[in-house]
Amino acid sequence: MTSVLAAPTQSPSRPTIGGTGWSAKSAWVAMSTRVYLPACSIAAIAAVLVGIGWSQDWGGAAFTQSLTSLRVVIVGPATLAVIAVFLVTERLWPAQQRPIFARGYRHDLLLTVMNALLVAPLVTALTLSFVDVIRRSLPWIVLPKIGMLPRWSAIALIFVAMDFCNWSAHYANHRYQMLWRFHELHHSQEDMNVLTVFRTHPLIHVSYLIALVPGVVLLANGALSMTMLVIYGGIVAFAHSNTRVGFGPLGRLFVSPNYHRIHHKLDGPQDVNLGFALTIWDQLFHHAVFPTEETIRTDTGLPGRPLMVEQAGERPHHLAVLGRQLLAPFRSANDLWPSPSVRAASFVGIENVARSSDRPETRRQRLEEVA
Repeated sequence: MTSVLAAPTQSPSRPTIGGTGWSAKSAWVAMSTRVYLPACSIAAIAAVLVGIGWSQDWGGAAFTQSLTSLRVVIVGPATLAVIAVFLVTERLWPAQQRPIFARGYRHDLLLTVMNALLVAPLVTALTLSFVDVIRRSLPWIVLPKIGMLPRWSAIALIFVAMDFCNWSAHYANHRYQMLWRFHELHHSQEDMNVLTVFRTHPLIHVSYLIALVPGVVLLANGALSMTMLVIYGGIVAFAHSNTRVGFGPLGRLFVSPNYHRIHHKLDGPQDVNLGFALTIWDQLFHHAVFPTEETIRTDTGLPGRPLMVEQAGERPHHLAVLGRQLLAPFRSANDLWPSPSVRAASFVGIENVARSSDRPETRRQRLEEVA
């Protein structure tokens, strides 16, 4: 195979690297054919933030204490009790019948453990560093104590504003290919369950740092307690559960499993129902699709399986698949596969694709034939 770098097509006057005859442009092109370079910028931002936090001693915050608090929110006693209730609910009122140890469940459990042990320190570092950078760069953003504003009102404002910021970041993850590369892992789940909330790439948290801003703005007036964070996380986790549960009239305000399952639909645009806890942002920006009898049991996952998933082969190979999934955002730019949101028009009328017995290449080919 002829190397792009070795091809004698450059002009003698073009600048070269290290006297090898390789032009900067050729080197860039060669690298971009092997690595999706925009994704590297997300990793670079994370590295810079961690470096700033480390050099500034995390803005004076206690790193170990913050990490412990985050782990309590993720897998603390209250969180585990809530998750246990949701797991029972999944068995009693399932949206789709699944074995109790389905591949997707086991894979999400692996990701949950990874989040608690390995990702939590990264998220803690990013959080403390980002907050410190915001407070140093924009000191005026922190509002002084407002005497007429009760503490509970400030907490309610933070909760609502944080949810809007999460909605905005979620929308961006579907809108921009660079961010979608990290978000597609979350959408690859074909066996939805309460632990799917942990099915995320570690670097996806960079895009959600914006949700910290409301807490910084109202820091002097109140702060979300650990209990509130557990409740918020519980709402988001329950929305991913394999249950056919709606909230009745409250479903027009809060995200239910029936509502959020539409967002993970295999055969439809996925830039709908982006809300984390509240549906009001979807309604306000015309991204809301409320559930029907047909959508409650809809299949979920990525059309064409552009990302390796544990359901693809005869055996799940969880560790190998996880490794591929973590490296996937950086795969070749020649392997771009737009988000379902971008290709929404192409998915209209596409029938459900055969799942676990198909190779990813086969599913993609079949989808391209009908698109």
